[in-house]
Amino acid sequence: MSGPLVKTTCMNEEDIDRALTRMAHQILEANHGAQGLALVGIVTRGDILAKRLQDKIEQIEGVRLPLGKLDISFYRDDFMTHFAPEVLGTDIPFDIDGMTVVLVDDVLYTGRTIRAALDALMDIGRPASVQLAVLVDRGHRELPIRADYVGKNVPSASDESVRLFLKDVDGASAVEILDMDPGQRAGAAPLGAKEGVA
Repeated sequence: MSGPLVKTTCMNEEDIDRALTRMAHQILEANHGAQGLALVGIVTRGDILAKRLQDKIEQIEGVRLPLGKLDISFYRDDFMTHFAPEVLGTDIPFDIDGMTVVLVDDVLYTGRTIRAALDALMDIGRPASVQLAVLVDRGHRELPIRADYVGKNVPSASDESVRLFLKDVDGASAVEILDMDPGQRAGAAPLGAKEGVA
């Protein structure tokens, strides 16, 4: 069975790595170092990007930031229309109260995922502030949400899907723009989407 047609690859593995390196520097510059910072990635790929940012910040600054992952399954505004959400679990093994939390996601689109993530985060604690880092901003916002750190702006049409694939879970790393079938929802690809693809 063939999947959606790939229209273009807008980032390859090297592009992704360079963008994350730049974002790590921007995070440190904007916050005058690593003091009081923590990274929280939105599963399923935001948590992997957050881990990579953690590694890069440690290389630059010599500090290992606290790292957590956030599952927003039950906070989504379309939760009731998805009767069996895939629950992957939140794991934030530190106190976020008073911290500057950098929320990390793969693709920023309508802003609804980030709204859900903010709700989930506020149920856990009261950070001093929350910043947003996304690898790709594709536009089409429906809520007043803006990223503080963006790897790449990728203009896209509403009938296209912009997806990140990562070698860690998919077998290959790329950001691709794909055609969507009528009625299909834009969203993250299932894990392992590139495995077995040459």
